[in-house]
Amino acid sequence: MSTPHIDVYADPICPFTWVTSRWLAGVSERGDARVTWRLMSLAVLNEGQDADGAQAEKLELSRRVGRLVAAATGTDDMGGLYMALGRRLHVEGLDLTDDVARAALTECGLDPTLTPALDDPRWDGAVRGSHRQSQDTLGDSGGSPITAIDGQAFFGPVLTDIPGTDEAIRLFKAVTTLATSPAFAQVERPRWGPPNTQEPAV
Repeated sequence: MSTPHIDVYADPICPFTWVTSRWLAGVSERGDARVTWRLMSLAVLNEGQDADGAQAEKLELSRRVGRLVAAATGTDDMGGLYMALGRRLHVEGLDLTDDVARAALTECGLDPTLTPALDDPRWDGAVRGSHRQSQDTLGDSGGSPITAIDGQAFFGPVLTDIPGTDEAIRLFKAVTTLATSPAFAQVERPRWGPPNTQEPAV
């Protein structure tokens, strides 16, 4: 069986997607899949909807981080920058300040002078283009993450905990089987509370 190629369209501000990323990172490190991370935007997805308070702040954060990713990676794999930003935002609980963005860029070997892109609306068109690609890949309107396994796309998987090694392998096999079945359309169950973004104990 050939190693599947997985494209994941993600908004770096989504904590559920961060949990999914840790699962897929483990799968990729084992050599079970090749994963490419691409940008989608919850800010663009939710344009025109009423948002206030925490939701408005979340969408503004999405807008700012999308600009940074677009400036730094364009249409290339954003995986390195996504991991560097995600660890700071979702594990360390840091705010997206200029210093945090600069440190993430530097960690990835990207140009730290791109930090002002956070607040530069000239990158909004590039963010929209990447987001549009995510929706076209799905063939519908969907949030973060959108996953395409060998070209077969679906919304999710949404995880609330980072699975341990054995569970991660079982989950990957199950998701791959579903994704590559032409008859598969949707599976969903309720989720409760915020996700646990901490790595499981070894």
